[in-house]
Amino acid sequence: MDLSEVNWEFNAAGSWPLQVKAAAILIACLLVAGGGVYAFTIDQLAELEVLEGKEGELTNTFMQKQQKAVNLNDYRTQYDDIKKSLKDMMRQMPTEAEVALLLNEISETAINSGLEPKLFQPELKEKKDFYVELPYSIEMIGKYEELGLFVGGLASLSRIVTVHNIDITPIPNKATENKAEADLMLMKATIKTYNEADDGGSDDKKGKGKGKAKEKKGGGK
Repeated sequence: MDLSEVNWEFNAAGSWPLQVKAAAILIACLLVAGGGVYAFTIDQLAELEVLEGKEGELTNTFMQKQQKAVNLNDYRTQYDDIKKSLKDMMRQMPTEAEVALLLNEISETAINSGLEPKLFQPELKEKKDFYVELPYSIEMIGKYEELGLFVGGLASLSRIVTVHNIDITPIPNKATENKAEADLMLMKATIKTYNEADDGGSDDKKGKGKGKAKEKKGGGK
């Protein structure tokens, strides 16, 4: 078949050889199919890709929640343990009336450890979420082992006392025959104790109590 003899005008398509007609029909079908894929399938494939990405995210979220659900009893146990520990810590916080007694205990601990207190100065209170920090600047003079004994004694007190910003420096030895005054050190630190924050509820209760008392007195009259 000589393609040069074929009349390629569209109006003369009926006179094309059978092979040419078949090829033209195949090309037309491919163009139509390609146009259909481009018009409909491409957008669907893009949407499918997005949905597959969301499916992965949802699967990960499901696995995480399933893991939490499996460990729910353990989480509840841990939560109960934390609540119990918090209650125990709150019990160890001194009340305002007990702070003065605690300070006496700290001073006695220093003296019993063999230290010479030089400074015991209250600093500004600092209110936290549910408690108040009560800091005190201290300066103690004594031997290194006595300072360690003092810090250990603070940890054994019935109320919570923490030590911060410890600075220990040796005191220059003076010409003296008293060996007990040799190797003395000065410790500067901040000790903190804590009590429960006052939200003002106690004052309201007191006011209500006074109001009730007045009502009772008025009724008696």
